[in-house]
Amino acid sequence: MNDCMTTTLEKIRQQIGVGKVDDAKRALQTFGETEENQCDLLVVRGYLAELDRDMETAFSAYEQALKLDPAHPEATFRSARLADLCGDDNLAMVRYEQCTRLPEVPIHALINLAVLYEDRGKLREAEACLKNVLAQYPDHFRARHFLKSVKCSYTMVYDERTQREREKHSAVMDVPIADFELSVRSRNCLRTMNIRTVGDLLRVTETELLSYKNFGETSLAEIKAMLTQRGLRLGQALQAVEPPAPSPSTLRFAGAGDGASYLHKPVSELELSVRARKCLQMLAVTSLGELATRTEGELLSMKNFGQTSLVEIKRQLALYGLKFRE
Repeated sequence: MNDCMTTTLEKIRQQIGVGKVDDAKRALQTFGETEENQCDLLVVRGYLAELDRDMETAFSAYEQALKLDPAHPEATFRSARLADLCGDDNLAMVRYEQCTRLPEVPIHALINLAVLYEDRGKLREAEACLKNVLAQYPDHFRARHFLKSVKCSYTMVYDERTQREREKHSAVMDVPIADFELSVRSRNCLRTMNIRTVGDLLRVTETELLSYKNFGETSLAEIKAMLTQRGLRLGQALQAVEPPAPSPSTLRFAGAGDGASYLHKPVSELELSVRARKCLQMLAVTSLGELATRTEGELLSMKNFGQTSLVEIKRQLALYGLKFRE
C-alpha cells in the first residue's frame, strides 16, 4: 500500500472516530478500481457498512480481506463479531479462535469467545480465556465478574445433573406397587397397610412390616428382593430426608421487606440458569440494584434471551421485594 493511500485511510479512520461518517464515505470514493482489493481498504469499507446497518455488505468486505490476508487482525475480529451478532455461533467461534493466534489478541475476542464456550458447556476453555484477559488487565471489570460466574457454572452443571437424578428417583418413587409381580398375600398386606407406591414402601422399616398381622418372613424376603433388583431398600427414604423447602410465608416475608437492603447483593448469588447469567454478564449487571434499573425490553433484546429467562429473573427479584424499571 502506498504512502498516499495509507495517509488517506488514516484520515478516514479519524473522521469515523469523530462521527464525520459522510466525509469518510466521500473520501473513500477517491480510491480507484485497482486499489479495491487492499485489505485495509476493505476493512474500512466493511466498518462503514456496519455503521449503515448493512451487515451483509460489511461481512462480505471482511471475508474478502481475509482471503487476501487470513491473519489480518481487524478483519478477523470484525468478521467474528458480525457472525456472533447474527447468531452464527459456529463461525464466530472459529474466527474468535483465530484471533487468539494473532500476535496481539483482542481483549474483546477473548471475552466473547469465553461467552460462546460457556454457552456450550466448555467451562475450562472459558475460564482460560478470562484468565488470559486478567493476566494483562487484572482490574478488567467484565472479565473479573464473568470469571466468577463461570466458576459458579461448574457447580450449576453438577446441580443440573443432580436435579435430573432427583427427577428420575422421584419417578421411581411414584410407581404403584400393583405394577410389580408380588404374591397375593404380600399385595393384600401392603394394601391393608396403605402402602400404595414404591415411595411408601421406602418409608417403612423391616420391623414395621413384620409387626403387621399376617405379614411374615416370606413376604418380607419377596419385597426385599424386588427392591434390591432396582437398587432400593426398605427404610431408604427415612435416611435421606431433605430439609424442608422455604414456606410461602417465608418467601412473602423476604419479598415484602425493605428491598433497598438487598441492592448490593451480587447477582452471582442468585439461582439462575447459565443462559440468564450470560445475559446479565453481557449487560455488565453485577448487583440486584443494577438489575432493578433495567427494563424487561433491555433483557429481551439480548441475543438468545427469551421469556423463560425473563420469568426466571423476575421471580428472583420478587423474592427480594424488587422489580424491573417500568
